[in-house]
Amino acid sequence: MNLYRRLEANLEANAEDGGPVRGHLGTGRMAMIWLAANLVVTTLLTGTLFVPGLDYGTTLWMILLGTLGGAIVLTTIGNIGTRTGLPTMALTRGAFGTRGSFVPVAANLLVLMGWSWVQAMLAGVTVNHFVAGLTGFSNPILFSVLCEAAVVVLAILGHTGIAKVEPWLAVLMLAIIAWVFVSVFSTFAPSDFQAIPIDAEAGMTPVVAFDIVFATAISWTVLSADFNRLARSQRAGVLGSGLGYTLSTVVSMSLGATAIGYAILRGSDAVAFDPGVLVDAFGAPIAIVIFVSVMATNTMVVYGMTTSVVNARSGSRIRFLPVALVIGIVSIAGSTWLALLDKFTTFLTVIGAFFVPVFAIMIVDHYVVKRGTYTRDLLLPRAGRYWYHGGVNWIAIGVWVVGAITSALFTYVWPSPIGATVPAFVISAVLYLALMWRERGGNENRPAIHLADAGPAEAPSPVADAPSARPD
Repeated sequence: MNLYRRLEANLEANAEDGGPVRGHLGTGRMAMIWLAANLVVTTLLTGTLFVPGLDYGTTLWMILLGTLGGAIVLTTIGNIGTRTGLPTMALTRGAFGTRGSFVPVAANLLVLMGWSWVQAMLAGVTVNHFVAGLTGFSNPILFSVLCEAAVVVLAILGHTGIAKVEPWLAVLMLAIIAWVFVSVFSTFAPSDFQAIPIDAEAGMTPVVAFDIVFATAISWTVLSADFNRLARSQRAGVLGSGLGYTLSTVVSMSLGATAIGYAILRGSDAVAFDPGVLVDAFGAPIAIVIFVSVMATNTMVVYGMTTSVVNARSGSRIRFLPVALVIGIVSIAGSTWLALLDKFTTFLTVIGAFFVPVFAIMIVDHYVVKRGTYTRDLLLPRAGRYWYHGGVNWIAIGVWVVGAITSALFTYVWPSPIGATVPAFVISAVLYLALMWRERGGNENRPAIHLADAGPAEAPSPVADAPSARPD
């Protein structure tokens, strides 16, 4: 009990129980946090989806282009967190309203919980495959539960503990990954990979590959402000997260594409999204990478779910530690649902449909409509400039629905020659800007102020008289 109280007191002292956080991490530390976060088994295995459906060179180009496009969205949202000190889902109050933000918060919890389960399962399946090969003992559910339990222990340390642990995990994974690449290209030349025959029946195209890679970035953007608010400056946050995310994604997905190509060249069965194929090819080193990557990433995911709940309602005094423990128990229990692994690509598509419009709306709202500044009204439980109609900005909700439907239609009904993600983003951004343009005229140009440093919350602005922003 004394340990619980000491841990809770430490978390409260580091502002884990809600409200803006004043960051102190530099570019290098931010880059290492993001590097460790996305050097993860799901990103690695996503790379195995592209070969042999595409040739090796095209695969690498689509990985690079999709990553760069997604990194723009990720760093732009993350920068709002650095400016304000608030996590991503708390920032949705600016566009969706004090109460309207509960909708994306709920969707975020479902998505992050799904990520937590998938990654724990993949770690468990990988460890089980390796252990079974050595001892004959096999229990993938047991190993999945043990992996997720270790994650929960790390997550309850809060952001200060994560900032200390993640960089070391990144260094370990990069060292092993470098060894894997050296082993692969010491055996086969790049031209051998390029010569692998394309399997047209796989249904993979460059546009589909780009969309999948872009959707991976969108899935990470739900946590971008949670961690970029820890940066000591906007420069450190943008450069650190941009470099860390881009490098980790390109390395991880390229490793997956290379590993599946290596299996094909060796005459092995090339089963996409199967960690067992990689363990058979590279043994203990790749098993260690997969296990450690899940520790690094799922720690951030569980932390992100907890901060979403703690900061969901302005002015609430929800404690970080009990929320983290409850979410941890649910994530451990869900990691036993191994059938979810068969639905991974569908899961990514759902994430894209849900959150591409949300981030388009958030970017336009902060940088254009609100002229780059959120005031301390964002911390009010009622009233203020983010109250809109009874706490909900119905324009944002409506545009979100339109964007999600657009994404679904361009994916399943009328496949777009440029994919679904980019069109859904552009349509959502343009529509929201057009409908909220009147409010922009009532917002003054003022320097961005960190909410931990801002003065008292303001009275409702004159913009409140506009139909889109009138408080009830």
